[in-house]
Amino acid sequence: MTTPTAVPSGTFTDVPGGLRLHHFEAGTGRPVVFIHGSGPGASGFSNFKHNYPQFAAAGHRAIVVDLPGYGQSSKPSDVAYTLDFFVNALHGQLEALGIGPAVLLGNSLGGAIALKYALDHPEGVDGLIMMAPGGVEDRETYFRMEGIQRMVQLFTNRQMNRDTMRELLTLLVYDPAVVTDALVDERMKVCVEQPTEVLSTMSVPNLTDALGELRCPVLGFWGTDDRFNPVGGAMTFLERCRDARFTLMNRCGHWVMVEHRDYFNRECLDFLATLNAR
Repeated sequence: MTTPTAVPSGTFTDVPGGLRLHHFEAGTGRPVVFIHGSGPGASGFSNFKHNYPQFAAAGHRAIVVDLPGYGQSSKPSDVAYTLDFFVNALHGQLEALGIGPAVLLGNSLGGAIALKYALDHPEGVDGLIMMAPGGVEDRETYFRMEGIQRMVQLFTNRQMNRDTMRELLTLLVYDPAVVTDALVDERMKVCVEQPTEVLSTMSVPNLTDALGELRCPVLGFWGTDDRFNPVGGAMTFLERCRDARFTLMNRCGHWVMVEHRDYFNRECLDFLATLNAR
């Protein structure tokens, strides 16, 4: 299936707090909400353009959101971008759209949002799919990671340009060939609109002690060459969750869904099929 090259026509939803949030959809069936990660220029389309068409083709309703501060959604500079802020915004968006129980699929920050959403609103989550999710380490641990350090340094000091964007994107992957000129341009278009507060105020607590409270099944992926989130987080989920399965991918960085897209899509669709059988 051909990967889309432009963001499909989407919908803007007004939620409490004055936010105007963007999303687009494809397909019908069980809702699967795609939640992207953080970083300069991130968006739902940028993170998941290699994945959502396959989910839609397999009979699922793929809902690809732009978090506040990212993509085409509102980018306020007068808020703190905490985990609760993101979860409340997403909940308001899904409530306004009338989206009932769904599978939440998130990478990095998006994984942490999916996790906290499942803890806060268990009735609204049928399952979790996460790729190198945040939220299972202390802040100091993340800020020792090479990718996080460089990302915060460049973005908060307003040093983003095409060259530094390429540098950051290369840190996200194992194979630098993944970082094309088109990807750099795609991310820069969003990056120039983002306030520094998106990263300077971002706060994600360590939710490790709450993992045992999850009631839904969890499917996870982690690249062993991840330079943003420590791969040991996979064991944290396996040790504490009631129903969790993680795959570790060698020769893979922070973007499993990009670098190993075919395997990722196949495993996710198998997981969704098991949910249908329950």
